[in-house]
Amino acid sequence: MSEFPSHPDAVTPGWLERRLVESHAIEEGVGISDLRWEPIGTGQVGDSVRFHLAYSQATAAPATLAAKFPAADERSRATAAMMGLYSKEVRFYREAAPQLAVRVPQVFAAEVNGDGDTFVLLFEDLGPARGGDQIAGCSIADARAAIRQAAAIHAPSWNNTQLLEPEWIAPRPEVLAQIESMYPHAQSVFRERYADALEPVYMDICEELAVTEQLFSQRKSDPQCIVHGDFRLDNLLFDIRGGTEPIAVLDWQTVTTGKAMTDIGYFLGCGIGDELRRAHENELFDLYLAEMAGRGVTLDRETAWHEYRVGALHGVSTAVFSAAFVERTERGDANFLSMARGACALALEHDSLAALKESD
Repeated sequence: MSEFPSHPDAVTPGWLERRLVESHAIEEGVGISDLRWEPIGTGQVGDSVRFHLAYSQATAAPATLAAKFPAADERSRATAAMMGLYSKEVRFYREAAPQLAVRVPQVFAAEVNGDGDTFVLLFEDLGPARGGDQIAGCSIADARAAIRQAAAIHAPSWNNTQLLEPEWIAPRPEVLAQIESMYPHAQSVFRERYADALEPVYMDICEELAVTEQLFSQRKSDPQCIVHGDFRLDNLLFDIRGGTEPIAVLDWQTVTTGKAMTDIGYFLGCGIGDELRRAHENELFDLYLAEMAGRGVTLDRETAWHEYRVGALHGVSTAVFSAAFVERTERGDANFLSMARGACALALEHDSLAALKESD
């Protein structure tokens, strides 16, 4: 049995008080007299809530907190445990986040059990804020803010062995092997579910990717930096704290080590919508290179562009695999179709499958 609450109903005033005192967010002796919670976000692998707090005396302590718990859906929870997603996110906030320049919420509690299927994260509440919406898309200003945050992840971790070598963050061979063995089934589910909704030319890309052996072999190459792994609008908050800050990056369950362009190709492909990407692709790509250079990492544009073409396929494989192995919802279907459509459009335009095969 875990020694921490794994559902919002199990959170007590005493547990919150201890965590806030340990984090120096409240003074010893300040009591929480009442609390209630409400769900927030649209995640399918973890469930997020906002706690509203009342204190026993006047205090400058936070009136609200955000928290994240295991998914209520058993299938989503099992997938997360199998892939080590809950453990990764907890370890990221404990160990990696303080060494990066990316804006993430301050953490007051980060606990996970030994089996990796139960966890809790307690955060500062970044609201009021505007949540990114994968289906609605974003403005060019939002896209620029996100690109700057990507560089704030990648540059501080670039060839940084202290951050890239810990066993918890590197891709686990047994997990990669399991995903590889499950992927043909995922593509079968994806095809059956979305054949009438996704354009045939895009479904053809999904089908060909599923039988391309380099899909998994290229993931075993030497990593450059930490990558978020699911860097898209639903995992970003804009105009945080009432607009006093531009952006924060959330949902680090898929954090790993790899190629920086995995995040950039993913974001520009399945993240911002094909229309915005076509209009501003080169601008955003060059902004990323400039941000990296400003942080001390100079990249060769031609090499980076090739890796960007390959990185676009991460959006395809993520849409296919996730659709098959997390709880199915109406918004989830719209989300996975949006991801696949944008990623496939980029992959088709830049012949990403050819780039992937050249990378072996």
